[in-house]
Amino acid sequence: MKEIAVKEIETKDYITKSNLPASDYVINPYVGCPHGCRYCYASFMKRFTRHLEDWGTFIDIKRCAKPINKSKLVGKRVFLSSVTDCYNIYEKDYELTRNILKELIDVDCELSISTKSSLILRDMDLLKQMKNVVVSMSINTLDENFKNDMDNASSIKERLNTLRTLHKNGIYTILFMSPIFPYITDFKAIIEASKDFVMEYWFENLNLRGSYKTDILNYIKENYSEYYDEYIKIYNKKDNAYWHKLASEINEYCTLNNLKFTNFFYHNELVEAKKICNNQ
Repeated sequence: MKEIAVKEIETKDYITKSNLPASDYVINPYVGCPHGCRYCYASFMKRFTRHLEDWGTFIDIKRCAKPINKSKLVGKRVFLSSVTDCYNIYEKDYELTRNILKELIDVDCELSISTKSSLILRDMDLLKQMKNVVVSMSINTLDENFKNDMDNASSIKERLNTLRTLHKNGIYTILFMSPIFPYITDFKAIIEASKDFVMEYWFENLNLRGSYKTDILNYIKENYSEYYDEYIKIYNKKDNAYWHKLASEINEYCTLNNLKFTNFFYHNELVEAKKICNNQ
């Protein structure tokens, strides 16, 4: 793991209004993320935070003296977290997420937590007290080598065990198959490995943009050369035929097996639709 630049910063409020289609507010206790996912869309945050370090090599610990405005969250959908992993390795020492959960225990809101870390099991005592909480764990492969090439988060085995343990303790579990790598992610195999302890599946396609597009395409060329031409077709020639076909296969498979699922392949369209709705 690369050396991480760590600093503490002050923030006025942990709560931020959200433009995401499935949430009203987001909470990001950290800036940056040591998981360093090579495909992470959140790397765009560097434009606003003025970090010069590479994505995945810095983290800001956000301190906030202001208590969370609980009344503002009543009846709302709250997402932890959108541009960081709230259970990254530094959470073990700083406990920002744990303290936020303590504030939210009695709030009547829909709380959704997304992570790639088994550290969330530390807070099982709090999760079991929440009024309405769901936990989504991101898994896009069963191949630990591929996972290690892509991120520094918990192993796939640990993530599956985390979902199993959450499920056993009555927590609503979601497996977020994201991002799906064309021809590499085997969605059926992942479902078969997890269906006994996952309540719902979310699917999101791999979007390549900005600085990491070249990196990922070079990785595919070097490690999965048999798929490289197809990646060029999808990401340089903007051919969406693969995604349309895969969406149909996912829909058919999940419907046949009575699985609850949501397809976020058209995430950008959903975001724009929400913006229009909010402005009316």
